[in-house]
Amino acid sequence: MAILLSLSPHPPNLPHKPITLPTPKPTIPTTNTSSKRLFLLKTASLCIISLTQSYPIAHSSAEPSQPPKPALSGIANTKSWFQFYGSGFAIRVPPQFEDITEPEDYNAGLSLYGDKAKPKTFAARFSSPDGSEVLSVVIRPSNQLKITFLEAKDVTDLGSLKEAAKIFVPGGSTLYSARTIKIKEEEGFRTYYFYEFGRDEQHVALMAAVNSGKAIIAGATAPRSKWEDDGVMLRSAAISLTVL
Repeated sequence: MAILLSLSPHPPNLPHKPITLPTPKPTIPTTNTSSKRLFLLKTASLCIISLTQSYPIAHSSAEPSQPPKPALSGIANTKSWFQFYGSGFAIRVPPQFEDITEPEDYNAGLSLYGDKAKPKTFAARFSSPDGSEVLSVVIRPSNQLKITFLEAKDVTDLGSLKEAAKIFVPGGSTLYSARTIKIKEEEGFRTYYFYEFGRDEQHVALMAAVNSGKAIIAGATAPRSKWEDDGVMLRSAAISLTVL
């Protein structure tokens, strides 16, 4: 498979009325506030952290809706950005973003029980200098996202774009855009699901794919007040996710 990223297709035009999704009652997992940096980034990372739940219970719809204010719908050319290579994926990092993956994210569970005891929280994590905008990648076994005895080989194995929204889009969110994106590879095409949504005061662009039974999920989040200026950059970062 080619290693270089190609510019992904434009996300769809944003259609009509906002759909406010029901907020689930279960509590949202809290992050470790022992470090000052994680405490400052706790709010900005809320939506992407919610993807670490073993069995998502959020109810959402993949029928996109119009946000309260016009949202940027374009993407930028990211070829000049730094390309980060992780375990089975690559992603472009916006200029001036810093690597903020904590050492414990890499080593969680290794010292006592081996590498299968506890997956690290983030496979990659970067933030803007002020910590308000965050780009994260998480990797989860696909059978934790959807109970099945079969190994998922493609994101479509988790359901249609609309069905998979129940997995990837947290409850209580307003969905602005949903798109199926196919990228050419040596052995054919790989399918990615793209969602853009708002939750609380955060705006999120999320890209998801599946490879060899693992779901790889990239999320770019920022306060709604910053999305108007930086939305194209953050959306472009999320869409740059490529499975290797």
